[in-house]
Amino acid sequence: MWLSTVTSILALASAALAQINIPGAVPVNKLEPLQHRLAYAGTTGMYVSWNTYAEVQNPTVYYGENVWDLSSTATGISITYSSSLTWSNHVKVTGLKPDTTYYYVVSNTNCYNCSELAPYTFTTARPAGDFTPYTAAIVIDMGVMGPYGSSVKSDYPIFTANDSNTMQSLARYVDGYDLLWHPGDIAYADSWLREQVDGYLNVSIADSYKIYNFLLNQYYDELQPVTSRKPYMVVPGNHESNCDEGGFTTGNTTYDLSLCVEGQRNFTGYINHFRMPSEESGGVGNFWYSFDHGMVHYVSINTETDLGNGLIGEDDVNGPEHMDSGPFGSYPNEQIDWLEKDLASVDRTKTPWVIVSGHRPWYAAANNVSNTICWNCKIAFEPLLLKYNVDMVFYGHIHMYERNAPIADGVPDPNELNNPSAPWYILNGLGGHYHGTSQYVEPLPSYLRYIQNTTYGWSKLTFHNCTHLTHEFVSSANGSVLDSATLFKDRQCAASTIPSNSSSNGTLPSADKNAAGAMHVSSAFLITMSVVVVMMSL
Repeated sequence: MWLSTVTSILALASAALAQINIPGAVPVNKLEPLQHRLAYAGTTGMYVSWNTYAEVQNPTVYYGENVWDLSSTATGISITYSSSLTWSNHVKVTGLKPDTTYYYVVSNTNCYNCSELAPYTFTTARPAGDFTPYTAAIVIDMGVMGPYGSSVKSDYPIFTANDSNTMQSLARYVDGYDLLWHPGDIAYADSWLREQVDGYLNVSIADSYKIYNFLLNQYYDELQPVTSRKPYMVVPGNHESNCDEGGFTTGNTTYDLSLCVEGQRNFTGYINHFRMPSEESGGVGNFWYSFDHGMVHYVSINTETDLGNGLIGEDDVNGPEHMDSGPFGSYPNEQIDWLEKDLASVDRTKTPWVIVSGHRPWYAAANNVSNTICWNCKIAFEPLLLKYNVDMVFYGHIHMYERNAPIADGVPDPNELNNPSAPWYILNGLGGHYHGTSQYVEPLPSYLRYIQNTTYGWSKLTFHNCTHLTHEFVSSANGSVLDSATLFKDRQCAASTIPSNSSSNGTLPSADKNAAGAMHVSSAFLITMSVVVVMMSL
């Protein structure tokens, strides 16, 4: 009965899409693989996922180290949900070699044993203890680009006709980073109502679930040049929760959660579309998990629900944003208990760097309008981040860029970036989408070191060795680096961890090369740099 209902919805939705004049909504071949995406599954595995407009029987990944021999196979599942237009196909490929590149294709690709039709590759994670320098990309608050989202035609013309948008920038530099981490607000399909009310989209309120699905698929199609090649590690944000931003008022009309049809509430699309390594790390679904890649331990936390210890998350049932989502843990403190256990288990001799990301900030130069600043998140998470000496925290939600000092309970660390004991906080909510940017408020907080809200961009995080990490804000428009700073941690590295001839991804800043061997640098070097329009080297 359930399958029959879903099939009927898919058929009706496909027909209706044509009526609202959305081009290219359904391919002729409904089994054509679209929206390829990857995620680490430990150091010897990879999740390979893709979408189709019909169910795939026995979805299969064909893969191998040789482009001419894709004879290894792994199979998975094909799933959908009420109101979805597509099926998500998930295959976990296991038994792989760490730090190894594989070629792959998936079911219903035209053929799987010829190089011209095996265009995709993935590279498995480096094992913990591998101190080879590398770069990770981080983007937050990134929505649909082009005619149906953020563009030169939107109400917020941050892009000019000659600028790249953030997706194009990430695709252009895809060879310069190992993975893409996206801590929340993915696609902004739930902004369709705001866009419709503003006159940017011309659709009927009655067609809400169709346009919501279309915008999701548009986004995933646009990002495929990146996600088909690099692990796309996601974290939940408020815009994944339901179909209309938790409610919207225009004039005398108020829309609430009742507008969202079954399947477009409670993070349903997010749950079905992705597979993150929670099984490998003891986490829960796509909501909280961790993974290692070389010298770094990455931790993804859920700032939306499940804060534990009686704290109410913004998206919780009866939460202040009326999302009525979750809980996703099996008991109230599961996420907090997991986070403590995960951080306590890190072997800092193998993964000296520990980086945490969530969606909502608790330090920001913003007014706490509509719970913009997540004080309950601070109460829930900060004590553990301090206790276990987390090096860096990323978040977004507010649509601007802030480089803050390392902070402990609101107080800047007196050492700044020269061997601080507190985590370094970066807020980068400038992936770009229809809403535009946020305004910061003055007086600026004492911990703020750099701020801007006029240029979309993403974060480039380079791990040089066990003591030096550089963060850069990359302008999406032209690839220039608008801000750069390097964090130093005073800890011992084995001699072999300092590469004599680093690649362009991992070369130490020139001022630090001579000091690297002694594991110390002068305070002058560690003063952070605010570099305007310096072309990025990738």
